[in-house]
Amino acid sequence: MSDLLSIGLSGLSAAKTNLSVTGHNITNINTPGYSRQDTVQTTRPAQFTGAGYIGSGTTLVDIRRSYNEFLTAQVRSSTTLNSDVKAYKSQIDQLDSLLAGTTTGVTPSLQAFFSATQTAAEDPANIPARQLVLAEAEGLARRFNGIYENVNSQNSFINKQLVTTTDQINRLAQTIGSLNAAITSAGTNGQQPNDLLDERDEAVRQLSAYIGVSVVVQDDNSFNLSVGSGQPLVVGSTVNKLEAVPGRGDPTKFEVDFISGGSRQNITNSISGGEVGGLLRYREDALDPTLNALGRLAMSISSEVNSQLGQGLDLKGQVGVGLFGDINDPKLTELRVRPMAGNISDASGAMTITNTQLLTTSDYRLEFDGTNYSAHRLSDGAAMNVVVGANGELSFTDNSGRDQGISLQMSNPPAPVAGDRFILEPTRRGATDISVQLDQADQLAFAGPFKAGADLQNKGNGTIGQPSVEMALNPDNLPQANFVTETLNLDNLKAVGELELTYNQATQKVEFVNLPPGVTITGVPVEGQPAPGAITELDFTSGQTNQLSYAIEVDVGGVKQSYTINQTLSGRPENGDKFTVSFNQNGVSDNRNALKLADLQNQQVIGVDASIKGISTGVSFNDAYGDTVERVGTLTAQARQDEVATGAILKQSTDNRNSLSAVNLDEEAAKLIQFEQYYNASAQVIQVARSLFDTLINAFR
Repeated sequence: MSDLLSIGLSGLSAAKTNLSVTGHNITNINTPGYSRQDTVQTTRPAQFTGAGYIGSGTTLVDIRRSYNEFLTAQVRSSTTLNSDVKAYKSQIDQLDSLLAGTTTGVTPSLQAFFSATQTAAEDPANIPARQLVLAEAEGLARRFNGIYENVNSQNSFINKQLVTTTDQINRLAQTIGSLNAAITSAGTNGQQPNDLLDERDEAVRQLSAYIGVSVVVQDDNSFNLSVGSGQPLVVGSTVNKLEAVPGRGDPTKFEVDFISGGSRQNITNSISGGEVGGLLRYREDALDPTLNALGRLAMSISSEVNSQLGQGLDLKGQVGVGLFGDINDPKLTELRVRPMAGNISDASGAMTITNTQLLTTSDYRLEFDGTNYSAHRLSDGAAMNVVVGANGELSFTDNSGRDQGISLQMSNPPAPVAGDRFILEPTRRGATDISVQLDQADQLAFAGPFKAGADLQNKGNGTIGQPSVEMALNPDNLPQANFVTETLNLDNLKAVGELELTYNQATQKVEFVNLPPGVTITGVPVEGQPAPGAITELDFTSGQTNQLSYAIEVDVGGVKQSYTINQTLSGRPENGDKFTVSFNQNGVSDNRNALKLADLQNQQVIGVDASIKGISTGVSFNDAYGDTVERVGTLTAQARQDEVATGAILKQSTDNRNSLSAVNLDEEAAKLIQFEQYYNASAQVIQVARSLFDTLINAFR
C-alpha cells in the first residue's frame, strides 16, 4: 500500500508544480522579456521484484524556459539597428523640412534679394528701390541666422541626449552586472534561475536600443558586454561606465568617453548602433556638413556682393562700401581656430578667408611637432600641404595643388609647442555671422567707376562700349596664386583723369596717347604669371566688334592699383578718330555695377577648383544651396527607407522569438485543465491506497 501511496503522492506533487508553473506563465504574460517555462518530468527508479520491475512514481528534474540564444541575439541586433535609424531619422526629418521649406529655406530670400537688385538696376537713382535692396539683404541675413540657430539647436539637443542616454546605459550596465552576480550564485546548485536570466536578457535588449553591444557568454553563465571597438562595459559583476563630455577639439560637440578605473578613453568614432550611434552618425553625416555648407554660402554671398560693390561708385561719387559685414573681422577670424583640449601651450590663432570661391565645406586638423606643421582635411582624411609664408602665415593646398582658400596666423606669444593640435573651422559660423552693415541707400555703389565716349569731331562711325572693371589688383603683389579683387582706391581713380585712345589707320591699331602722370597701360595680368609689361596700343579690325582688354595701372603717392578693363570698339573709325576713357565723376544714372551685382546670382563662384585651368568648376549661389538641400533630401529618403526595412526586420525577429518563448493564454488554459485533472487523478490514487489500507486493517480486527 505504501508503494501505491508514494506513487500517488509523487503524481500529486508533480501536478501541483505543473499548475504553479502554468500559473506563473499566465501571470507574466505581459512581463517584458519573459520566456514561457515548462517542467521536465521523468519516472522515479523502478523497483525489482520477482515479477520484474515495478514503477515507483514520477519526479520533476527541471523547470526550463523556452529560449533560443540565436533568436534572442537576432532581437538584440535588430533593436540596435532600428534604434539607430529612428534616432537618425527623427533629426534629419527636421533638417530636411527646415532647408526645403518655402518659408524657412534660403532660396526665397535669396531670390527676393537679387530680384530687388535687378529692380533697382532698372532705375539706379530711385531711393525706394535702393532701400528695398537693403531690406531684402537684411531679410536674407536673418534667414541665414535663423537656419543656423535651428540647426545648431539640434547639436545642443544631441549633446543633452548623449548625456541622458549614457546615464541610462550606465544604469542598465549596473543592473546587468548585479544580475550576473545573482545568476552565478544561484546556478551553483546546477539549476538555472529562469526569471533572473529573462530579466538579464531584457536588460541587455534595452541596452542595445541605446548602443551597439557585443555579448559573450561565460562558463559560469554570466555575460560579458563590450562596446565600441571592444571596450569591456560589463565583465561578470564588474561594471565600467560611459560619460558624455565636451569635445576635445570643439567643446560644443559632445563626445563619449569610456571610463575604467582611473583611465579614460574617447570611443566616439568607434560607437555604432543604437540611439547613441544614430545621433553621432547624424551629426557627422548631415548636421556638421550642412552647417559648413550654409556657412560657406553665406560667406560667399557676403564676399562676392561686397567685392562687387567695392568695384563701383555710389550716388555721392564715392567708392562703394560693403553691404554685409566683413567676413575677416578680427572677432570672427579668432573663432575659426579651436585649440584642442590637452594642448601643452595656450597658443591659438586667427584664420583669414583669402578667397571664398575656393572654400570647401570641410573642417581641418592642424598639428605641430615642434618644427613643422601638418594638417588633414577631416571630411575625407586627405593630407594637406602646409606652406609657411614670409610673415609666418600658413596656407593649405591638397595633393592636387588645390588651394583651400584660407590663411592661418598662429599666435606668438604664446607660440605653439610640440604636440599642440588645433581644429580649424573656416565656414562653421558663416551663417550666424552674416549681417548687414550698410544702412544708407545712397551708398549702394551701382555706377561703374569708368566711362567711355567718342569725340564729337570723329569722322568715322566707330563706337566704343562702356568699360567694365573685371578686377582691381595691387600690381606689386603679382604674380598671385589666386586673384582676389581689391576695393577701388578713389584717389587712384581720379588720377586716371581722361585717357585718350586714337585710331591709327596705317597700323590698324588703337593707341593710348597723352597718359596722365602716374598712369601706365599694361597687358592683362594672368594668374600665376609675372606682371605684364607696359603697352601703348591695342589691335583693332575695322568693321568688326573688337574686344579690348587691358589694365590701367595707377601710382599715386606710392599707392598702386591696377584695373583690368574689358570693353568693345566697333564700327569703322577713320584715321585720327579719338575715344576717351575717364573717371565716372557723376554717374548718378549709371547702372553697370548694379547689373553686375544682379548677375552674381548666376555666376559660378562657389567651390571653384583653381588648380583646373580653362574649365568652369564652380556653382552658383542657388545651385550650391540646392546641392545642400538635395543631399539632405537624399539622406532623409534613405533614412525613411531604412526605418521601414529595419522595423520589418525587428518585427520579424521579435515574432520569431515570441513564437518560441511567448506565453499563449489558450495553451496555458488547456494546461490548467490538464494538470487539474492530473491532480485529481493523483488524489484518487491516494484515496484508493487509503481504502486498501483501511480494508487490510479491518481484516485483522
